[in-house]
Amino acid sequence: MNSIELMIDEHTHIIRMLGVVRKASYQVMQGDPINYEDFDKMIDFIANYADVHHHGKEEKFLFKEMVDHLGKMGSNLISHGMLVEHDWGRLFIAELKAALIRVQAGDDESRLDVIANAIGYASHLARHIAKEDTVVYPFAEKQLAPEILAQINAQTATFEAEAEQQGIPAYYLNLLAELESKYLLAP
Repeated sequence: MNSIELMIDEHTHIIRMLGVVRKASYQVMQGDPINYEDFDKMIDFIANYADVHHHGKEEKFLFKEMVDHLGKMGSNLISHGMLVEHDWGRLFIAELKAALIRVQAGDDESRLDVIANAIGYASHLARHIAKEDTVVYPFAEKQLAPEILAQINAQTATFEAEAEQQGIPAYYLNLLAELESKYLLAP
């Protein structure tokens, strides 16, 4: 298993969900009622597939080795760049959840916060993914020793096998397809 290729592949799924988030936000902007069940599904995908599953591998394996073995440049790139951006994404999602609760409770003005945080997250994560794909991952492949990359690949293979046994990737890819068919493929 090539862990970096797998993470790039996962990015394509996450980008697809960002398209769903954008379309759902546009509908809210147009004055449509908020579909709370669908927003819950989007947040579930973001929190559990993009963050726990995907970012989990980055943070536990790849980024850890970059900080441990690539000196100040690796440490700065990860600790002051990528990890800060992961936390920023988590903040957008926490604020989105809070805004959805406020709208459900009757605070119609918080629809603006739903849109702002959903679109803020989508824009932020799209830029973050582009940085990882074009800068962070190539840097890691060039600078980490082959035995460190092999270790990351082995750790990722174990992580993935456990996730697949639990049905995590299949569940979230099916959820993505369901939401895409509703928001992106519907007339």
